Amino acid sequence: MSTYDDLMAHERETQALSQVAGRLGWDQETMMPRGAAHQRAEESGAMQAVIHARRTDLRRGEWLAKAEAADDVARAQLRHIRRDYDRLCRVPGDLAVALARLTSRAQGEWAEARANDDVTRFAPVLAEVIALKRQEAAALAEGGDLYDALLEDYEPGMTSALLDEMFAVLRPRLVDLRAQALAGAEAPALAGQYDESAQMRLARDLAQVFGYDGTRGRLDKAVHPFSSGSGDDVRITTRTSTVDPFNCIYSTIHEVGHACYEQAIDPAYALSPLGQGVSMGVHESQSRIYENQLGRSAAFCGWLFKRMQSVFGDIGVADGDAFYRIVNRVHRGYIRTESDEVQYNLHIMLRYDLERALISGDLQAGDLEAAWNDRFEVDFGYPVDRASNGCLQDVHWSVGLFGYFPTYSLGNVYAGCLNKAMQADLPGLEMDLAKGDLSAPTAWLRDKVQRHGGLYEPREVITRACGTEPDAEPLLAYLEQKFAALYPG
Repeated sequence: MSTYDDLMAHERETQALSQVAGRLGWDQETMMPRGAAHQRAEESGAMQAVIHARRTDLRRGEWLAKAEAADDVARAQLRHIRRDYDRLCRVPGDLAVALARLTSRAQGEWAEARANDDVTRFAPVLAEVIALKRQEAAALAEGGDLYDALLEDYEPGMTSALLDEMFAVLRPRLVDLRAQALAGAEAPALAGQYDESAQMRLARDLAQVFGYDGTRGRLDKAVHPFSSGSGDDVRITTRTSTVDPFNCIYSTIHEVGHACYEQAIDPAYALSPLGQGVSMGVHESQSRIYENQLGRSAAFCGWLFKRMQSVFGDIGVADGDAFYRIVNRVHRGYIRTESDEVQYNLHIMLRYDLERALISGDLQAGDLEAAWNDRFEVDFGYPVDRASNGCLQDVHWSVGLFGYFPTYSLGNVYAGCLNKAMQADLPGLEMDLAKGDLSAPTAWLRDKVQRHGGLYEPREVITRACGTEPDAEPLLAYLEQKFAALYPG
C-alpha cells in the first residue's frame, strides 16, 4: 500500500466511527429511553475521545507530508484532511477540553435562563464561552481575522468581507419588502385540528415525492427536526402539531433536502472526507430550495392543496390560490425558525452582526440583550416582548457555534442562484410541479450539486452549477417577484 492508501484507510475507519457516533445522537433524540441519558453521555464521550485521538494521530501528519495525489479526487481528499489536521494542531488540547466542558455547562445555563426569561443568568457563562472562543480563534487565525477563523469551520473559503458585501445588498431590500407585505391585509393562518398520525403518513409520502430513498433511511419524530448520517444510512426527523400541519410538512421537506444531498453523493466517496456535504451553506441551499422554491411554489401548492384534502378532508380553504397565500403568509413574529421567506434572512443578519461584535470585543455579553432589542426593532418594526423571544431563543452561542449563523443565509443565497439556473434549464418545471412530479428538479440538483460531495470548494460548487459566481441578486429577484404578487402595494 502507498502512503496515500494508508492515510485513506485510517480516514475510512475514522469516518465510520463518526457515523456510529452520529447514530448515537440520532437515537438519543428519537428512541432512547429517558433513563439512559447518563449512560449515553458516557458512551458518546468515549466515542468522541476515540475519534479525536484518531484525528490528532501523529501518523496522520506524517502520511500527509509524504502522500502523493494521483488525480483530482485524491487532491481533494488531501485538501480536506490537511485542513482538518492543521486546524486541530493549532488549538491546544487543554483549550479544546475546556471548551467542551464549558459549553456543556453553558447549554444547561441557557436552557434555564430561557425558561425564566433571565438574561442575567446566562450572561456570565456566555462571557466565559466568548473568551475561550476568542482564544480558539486567535490560535486558528495566526494573526488573521478572528471571526473569519471561526467561519472557516462551517463555510471554508468564506470571509466576513464577502458576507458584508452580500448582506449590504440583501438587508435594505428585505426591510422594504417586509414593510410592503405587512402594510396590506395579513393572510389568515390555517385553522382546524389535524390528526398527527395522518400528518406522519403524509410526511412519508412527501419524502418519497421529493426523492428520499426510504430503503437507506427512515423518518421519525423529534422535538427539533434534523437530518443525520451519510451514504447508505441517512435518517431524518420531523415534528407534528395538531393545529399546524405545515410545521410537519415543511420541516419534512426541508430535512429531505439535506438527506437527499447525502444520499446522492458519489458512492465512490463513501466514508471519506468527500463523502459528505461540502459546507453548511451548500447543505442549506439544498434544504431551502426543496422547501421554498419548490415546496412553496404556486404550482406545487396547488397539488399539495388537493393532497391535503385527500388526507384531512375539508380544511376550510376555498382553492389552491388561497392555500398558496396561506402557505406563504408574511406575519409578525419573533422566532427565527418560524419566520417566512421574506423575514428569515433579517433574523440571520441580526445574529451575524452581533456575534461578530462579541468576538471582536466591541460588544460585551452583558450588553447583548439591549443591542439585540435595538436592532430587532429597527429591522422588524416592533419591540421584543421577552428574552426567550429575543437573544435567548437560539442554542447556538451557548454551545460555541460562532460563525454558524451566516451559513443559513448563504444557503438561501445559493438556493436563489440554483433556482435561477434550474428554471432556465427546465422549461417544463411548473407543469411538473403542478402534477406533484419532482423528478426533474431533484435530478438536476443531484447532477449539478449533490453527487460531487466535497470534491469542490463551496463557492466553486455553486459557480459550476450556475455558470456564474454566487450573489444575492437572484434570491432578491425571486422574493420581490413572488411577494409583490402576493402582497401588491
